[in-house]
Amino acid sequence: MKTNDTKIYLFVTHWLEVQQRYKFALKNNKYKKTIYLILSNDSIKYMKPPYDLNSIILKFVSSISEKIGEVNAKYLIKTNPTLRKQNQIKTIHSSLSIEGNTLSEEQITAILENKRVVGPQKDILEVLNALEVYKNLKTLKFNNEKDFLKAHQWLMNNLIENSGKYRTQGVGIVKGSKVEHIAPPASNVPFLMKDLFIYLKDKTELSLIKSCVFHYEMEFIHPFMDGNGRMGRLWQTLILMNEYPIFEFLPFETLISNNQSEYYKVLSACDKEGKSTKFIEYMLRIIDQSLSDLLKNSNKRPSENERMSIFLETINSNFTRKDYLNYFKDISSATASRDLKTAVENKLINKIGDKKITVYNKN
Repeated sequence: MKTNDTKIYLFVTHWLEVQQRYKFALKNNKYKKTIYLILSNDSIKYMKPPYDLNSIILKFVSSISEKIGEVNAKYLIKTNPTLRKQNQIKTIHSSLSIEGNTLSEEQITAILENKRVVGPQKDILEVLNALEVYKNLKTLKFNNEKDFLKAHQWLMNNLIENSGKYRTQGVGIVKGSKVEHIAPPASNVPFLMKDLFIYLKDKTELSLIKSCVFHYEMEFIHPFMDGNGRMGRLWQTLILMNEYPIFEFLPFETLISNNQSEYYKVLSACDKEGKSTKFIEYMLRIIDQSLSDLLKNSNKRPSENERMSIFLETINSNFTRKDYLNYFKDISSATASRDLKTAVENKLINKIGDKKITVYNKN
């Protein structure tokens, strides 16, 4: 086979995997002919993962958007560091327990606090690796394939050989005595993953939908020998974080962990249908419920100290009481004055001038 023919044949293989999910044999020349025609069109740069946009998906997108607006209005992104820490521990615990890790939330908390924990060494190492990834999560770019591989290297360090590298052999998923899924050949993984990261750069796609599509497609491709499940959930979080910071601390994995059989059932259904529609519906429902739980458990307004802490994270120059009131539109002038007075007394901020010409800055 000539060099150009080899490249085209590989593209044929790749295209059929993405579009037809192995339903057609590559030996059938009419499909090869179709691909030759497609290759002649310079406008085709990658194959968009298949899914249907339906009323269920649109309903959840609308509901999630409303809830994110409410989260922002209540300043839940930055309030209560203890709650944020607890939620991140829940995320790590749930994602690892789906993969069979036996450690409890209390044990994970102890590991985070550098306390001694008795448990399987592999489980402890999985937690240590996950904590390392989440500590560095903000340094990763969601649409960068090298960062994706770097995250896998952190996540699976000393757990498997060749962590941070795509698999070089075939894999399948077996449940009991039944083969649930046969992943694409290892030789095609680089093609498939490259396309998936090109898709992530498509600015016409909603992040909520894009994150679900990536999660499913990554699980379908199964690019690594191990760690695919936790990487899929981690990267969905990172994609969402890029637009909605609250997802750094939203433990939607807990709802997946509570009913793992549904998670795998939906993945299997999408494999059979050859598109991710059902998985998008499922994950959006999970995200919507997670936001509802967050709002239900966070009804109290931020305290005086929490307000000041939130505000100081956003300010880099001098500010006035009016600036403070503009940020917290639901408090009175008297409350703003008290907050500022207390912050001055606690040496959090400096006061310059008096009365109407008073300005403040960080200490």
